[in-house]
Amino acid sequence: MRLMGIEAIYPKPKTSRPHPGHKAYPYLLRNLNIDHPNQVWAADITFIPMARGFMYLVAVMDWHSRKVLSWRLSNTLEADFCVEALEEALLRHGRPEIFNTDQGAQFTSQAFTGLLKSHEIQISMDGRGRVQDNIFIERLWWSTKYQYLYLWTFDNGAQLRQGLGQWFQLYNQERSHQALDNLTPDEVYYGLPHPFAEAA
Repeated sequence: MRLMGIEAIYPKPKTSRPHPGHKAYPYLLRNLNIDHPNQVWAADITFIPMARGFMYLVAVMDWHSRKVLSWRLSNTLEADFCVEALEEALLRHGRPEIFNTDQGAQFTSQAFTGLLKSHEIQISMDGRGRVQDNIFIERLWWSTKYQYLYLWTFDNGAQLRQGLGQWFQLYNQERSHQALDNLTPDEVYYGLPHPFAEAA
């Protein structure tokens, strides 16, 4: 059914619920020329159906290169796994100038926004219901689900975690993007030479 684009009609888990007591921030990316790594990072949450139940996946992505900088799985929508993914990305890759998310409670939480502020990172948030505001990570979810997750069955979180680790490694290191001049995210992020460039 998934391969044919047919989906069952039933309520799906909502991954982006705002918290009435949390502050939402303005969207800073409109008409912004994003032309170098670590200029803008983004994060989002999606749910993954399992053989029994489902899990939540968060990823942190560099917008310019489309590189997945970090990711985490959780069986709840508490903010902790999002904060852990952000901490890992900051530890491994430095810091961005701007960080963009939706207005979900995990991303508007004090733990998440406080960490961004402590690193002097500007906070940007999508308009309510505007999927296009974070389009690159939405494309990541489509690729991850339809080119990997929906082709396999995972019985438990350990299997899923191992499989996603392999998928994101392939995505970063081997999967070229037409929008990136057929380079991979790692080649663009790290400024590696084009594999077909003529030797000097």
